[in-house]
Amino acid sequence: METKPLPKDAILVVNAHSRRGQDNFTQAREKLAAAGVRLIAAHAVGDPEQMAATVRDAVESGAPMVIVGGGDGSMSGTVDEFVGKDCVFGVLPLGTANSFARTLGLPLDLDGAVQAIATGKRRRVDLGMIDRDYFVNAASLGLSPMIGQTVPHKLKRYLGRIGYLMWALKCSVGFRAFRLTIDDGTRERRMWSTEVRILNGPYHGGVELSDHADVDTGEIVIQAVVGRSKPRLAWDWYAKFVKLRDRNAHTEEFHGKSFRLDTKPRQRISIDGEVLAKTPVTVKIAAGAVEVAVPGES
Repeated sequence: METKPLPKDAILVVNAHSRRGQDNFTQAREKLAAAGVRLIAAHAVGDPEQMAATVRDAVESGAPMVIVGGGDGSMSGTVDEFVGKDCVFGVLPLGTANSFARTLGLPLDLDGAVQAIATGKRRRVDLGMIDRDYFVNAASLGLSPMIGQTVPHKLKRYLGRIGYLMWALKCSVGFRAFRLTIDDGTRERRMWSTEVRILNGPYHGGVELSDHADVDTGEIVIQAVVGRSKPRLAWDWYAKFVKLRDRNAHTEEFHGKSFRLDTKPRQRISIDGEVLAKTPVTVKIAAGAVEVAVPGES
């Protein structure tokens, strides 16, 4: 089925607090204009707390496309504003891991991402939900929220994924496994776990974690690292990072449209890098919730 072409008029909203946001705002504005995208307005937002309000105003103004520049947290924090609206979500990956952009097949360099927005096509994609909060790519509970909540901003900004790894080693010293309950409405499963990933796409932290999660399956994927061993959790990340043949040996996956998750003790939940919730929660899929701009060959 043919889709409408991408709009040529857009509003640009960049998180200038993200890893490369301030440096790339001027370049993005110039490159988009040079590529034929007519910018109705362009905003460099210095306070991340104002991103959602700025994007909301842009969408409500009637702009046919709003381009958001930032990391996964910026995408997740603003995507709610596109749900149910006739507005294309343009993604400029300016963050650390850029997992959502990887899932969409977007180039991670500024020139490539601009070209995808200027010459690409629309794609309707699913969103995940934690209770009533939409997210674009992945949520997690266990060690990841501890890292996300405490990692120094400068370490994250200047060292990127290496900085996350260094801080993860520090955080793992005091971390303990937890009891996990997964209820899909017909069956309840209980297990020990060190980390749980709630996946709308295959990537989390810039690493491909699942062979089955994607943004157009109509299902959410729950992936649990089972057992109580912290070395096993570290090995799971390593095995998936280098794509070992037995990379799924220590995880179990559950696929469906809705799950109820609970833990003992209660666990904080990181949603696309921002710690925003706590167990127990209902996790579900919002199928075909938004239209995004992707490369023409995707």
